[in-house]
Amino acid sequence: MPESVALDPVDLHILRLLQNDARTTYRELAAEVGVAPSTCLDRVARLRRSGVILGHRLRLDPARIGRGLEALLLVQVRPHRRDLIGPFVERIRALPESRAFFHLTGPDDYLVHVAVADPSDLQRLVLDEFTSRREVARVDTRLIFQQWECGPLMPPSSGTRSAGGAAGTSSDSPEP
Repeated sequence: MPESVALDPVDLHILRLLQNDARTTYRELAAEVGVAPSTCLDRVARLRRSGVILGHRLRLDPARIGRGLEALLLVQVRPHRRDLIGPFVERIRALPESRAFFHLTGPDDYLVHVAVADPSDLQRLVLDEFTSRREVARVDTRLIFQQWECGPLMPPSSGTRSAGGAAGTSSDSPEP
């Protein structure tokens, strides 16, 4: 596992703000955390170099681009061998429907979050891309009715946290 990076309160504040809005300018960040813009730029650069900040992503509304049905696919692979797993992982990650992909412990080997157009598109995906593969023993499908974003990811603190999350997290109201 990668080694943890020491983060001070200014770093944590910068990370919280950037996770809530990655488009925040260095000038706005600096003003919010109380440092000079050049200091803020240096800190963000250090957080990138150390691997704390991995990148920036654009979030899309799946329904607005024709993928209004989302599901979780629990996949069991048999036999669970490296020579089969590598090509399987590459194929599933390359599918345009795949949103997230997890290797699990327990009775299911993988969890795949997918976004498709409609139920018939989901059926096509499961039959053509999953159950048609000889290494896939079983696919269990769960439809997603609604999902919510959670607060920014922060390192564990030595103090206790309230059930509502860390201070300074984004709004508790669900997104539509």
